[in-house]
Amino acid sequence: MSEETQERPAAEAAAPSRRAVIGWGGAGLALGAAAAGGAAAVLTRDGDSTAPVADSGAAVPFHGAHQAGIATAVQDRLHFASFDVRTTDRAELVQLLKDWTRAAERMTAGAEVGEGAYGGLPEAPPDDTGEALGLKPSRLTLTIGFGPSLFDGRFGLKDKRPGALVDLPRFPGDNLDPARSGGDLCVQACADDPQVAVHAIRNLARIGFGKVAVRWSQLGFGKTSSTTPDAQTPRNLFGFKDGTRNIAGTDTERLAKHVWVAGKDAEGAAAWMDGGSYLVARRIRMNVETWDRTPLAEQEDIFGRDKREGAPVGKAREHDEPFLKAMKPDSHVRLAHPDGNSGATILRRGYSFTDGTDGLGRLEAGLFFLAYQKDVRTGFIPVQTSLAKADALNEYIQHVGSALFAVPPGVRDKDDWWGRALFS
Repeated sequence: MSEETQERPAAEAAAPSRRAVIGWGGAGLALGAAAAGGAAAVLTRDGDSTAPVADSGAAVPFHGAHQAGIATAVQDRLHFASFDVRTTDRAELVQLLKDWTRAAERMTAGAEVGEGAYGGLPEAPPDDTGEALGLKPSRLTLTIGFGPSLFDGRFGLKDKRPGALVDLPRFPGDNLDPARSGGDLCVQACADDPQVAVHAIRNLARIGFGKVAVRWSQLGFGKTSSTTPDAQTPRNLFGFKDGTRNIAGTDTERLAKHVWVAGKDAEGAAAWMDGGSYLVARRIRMNVETWDRTPLAEQEDIFGRDKREGAPVGKAREHDEPFLKAMKPDSHVRLAHPDGNSGATILRRGYSFTDGTDGLGRLEAGLFFLAYQKDVRTGFIPVQTSLAKADALNEYIQHVGSALFAVPPGVRDKDDWWGRALFS
């Protein structure tokens, strides 16, 4: 759950678009999570006016060289779903991906799926489930990925499995639940309205009925990192600022260097990944009750930052360059910093979660960690190896779910579809 897996930001980044900067006011959890009031706002590029997110309702373009939902300004809510493919018919899977693409185009634009939620034949189920009727697009993005298990030979894809789509090692301290790990396909739905995100996953699952089945899913609230340079850095459930050095969605140079697959990384078996990325998803349980009884000084030593400002040890401001040797050897920032991991840098867009209690009176709460990178072998794996061995934070967290997906390039136009290059 590192905030320091990013190299130092470029001195200047391009200004974000008018809908790119999301302000803070805290909004509630959705669908099974506890509410925490306030009204989120969208800050314009000029910084001189705000509007409630519910009224802004912007649509993020679906088509492009890269999938939306990666470098896109991070939305406030998440519904992430992993699917097992039930069909063994390649043509049926291809048709499903085409149908999903067409549905995603419509939903991200704020339109109903197919013929809509009403007005069709009374004897047939409607094409859209209807709970998003009257709601704006809310910057909905839908991002698809393909897991290693999809390349097991069922669909003739074994020779197209990229070298970077490895089986993640078992790290020290992992307590992974198979029921919350892996999957043939994933869809990441991000939006500023939780009902819009859930509606999107629900309708894709409905369209896929009989061909795919949800393996596991995760709701998220409270983004724990930002891809918008001028936005306030979010805080995780331990109360510390997270993602201070995240890659900006406007920093094309760092995105090309660390996130997008291209050049020699998109040759041979990985040629279909040109313009794509690799996604690591980790469900991290946070023992918040134990953390809440830990002295402030110890909390700050564990992170290597002060809690008020987010400044690294011995510095005054959050974005001051850390002096790693001033931190304790097992501090989170020191162990996760690129200088200690051969420059490993990832783009983070994780979310906090609460899923009720664990039956012992403790919150089932934590971080749903999402990280995009060009190659996990030089990104997530070395960083997590370092953290798993010695991070003082490990006393308060545990990784309980894990998955890796190859995220293909974007859908170029109305004739393109998710995964076309893979199945061509």
